[in-house]
Amino acid sequence: MRSALVIGTGLIGTSSALALAARGVTVHLRDHDPEQARTAAVLGAGTDEEPEGPVDLVIVAVPPAHVAAGLADAMRRGLGRGYLDVASVKGGPRRELEALGLDPAHLSRYIGTHPMSGREKSGPLAATGDLFEGRPWVLTPTRDTDTEVLNLALELVSHCRAVPVVMDADGHDRAVALVSHMPHLVSNLVAARLEHAEEAAVRLCGQGIRDVTRIAASDPGMWIDILSANPGPVADLLSEVATDLDETVRALRALQSSDEAKRREGVHGIQDVLRRGNAGQVRVPGKHGSAPRAYETVAVLISDQPGQLARIFADAGMAGVNIEDVRIEHATGQQAGLVQLMVEQKAAPVLSAALRERGWTIRQ
Repeated sequence: MRSALVIGTGLIGTSSALALAARGVTVHLRDHDPEQARTAAVLGAGTDEEPEGPVDLVIVAVPPAHVAAGLADAMRRGLGRGYLDVASVKGGPRRELEALGLDPAHLSRYIGTHPMSGREKSGPLAATGDLFEGRPWVLTPTRDTDTEVLNLALELVSHCRAVPVVMDADGHDRAVALVSHMPHLVSNLVAARLEHAEEAAVRLCGQGIRDVTRIAASDPGMWIDILSANPGPVADLLSEVATDLDETVRALRALQSSDEAKRREGVHGIQDVLRRGNAGQVRVPGKHGSAPRAYETVAVLISDQPGQLARIFADAGMAGVNIEDVRIEHATGQQAGLVQLMVEQKAAPVLSAALRERGWTIRQ
């Protein structure tokens, strides 16, 4: 790949352009808002000047509702040798594109893709050239997809240092409904409970509520586009969640009963939902996509001062312990917090002893 045209210079389009430009590909940028394309160009993502002839790859990075029209326009104008989109749904845009009556030769030059990466922020200023590094990038070729186009898509994934995953388009849409779209709505439903909550209650927010509501900070307009393109699978999943919620509410009400038999039913119901949650959580892939592993947590009290995290990591390194993961829980009303260091179980006592020896306070 020597040249590319990125249509849509939001977070995903600009991030892919930054990655391609950094690897020597000549990238042209286009957006319905010329100012946004100029911003991406200033960031080093390419040039907002039109290409003089067909490029090797056209990347359509627009909302799902506009993907088919954007692709059809680019194909009819002969803007590239290959075409792909990066929308978060795949089945609908493909069917819409087929319904536009394009020549089969055009359709063979297209492949639907979806990089499984993003941020709560949007726009070119939120873009980074390493956004996709180590993340899955789904490719949905059909039996009619031209081999050259598939290879161009694989080259794009390689330049972005992502991990290619081949899936059926409708299977992809069901999968992202489960692991992305439905959880996003559930996160928003939980966060909505905080909107009118008493300030005294909100001040008690800890890491748990922050984890659950983090993705609720995303742009609502963007998510309306996403959910409008994949409503069926998301609605099916939310219906199942609603059934579970109804059963959980009944179990909690039973725990309030003075009838011992009803209380036992309530306990059984709550135990069941917690057990099922445990069983589902352990299926979430672990580090580097490998099978999940159980780590021991070493909690260290730190002050909110420059260099504290660097000191902890340096001291852990001197102790010969690899930090597998890390979380920070900030104390309410104090300039302090807990750093939770996840390590191999056998390394936990070694790390705790080493950090205590170096003056750190360990919380059990």
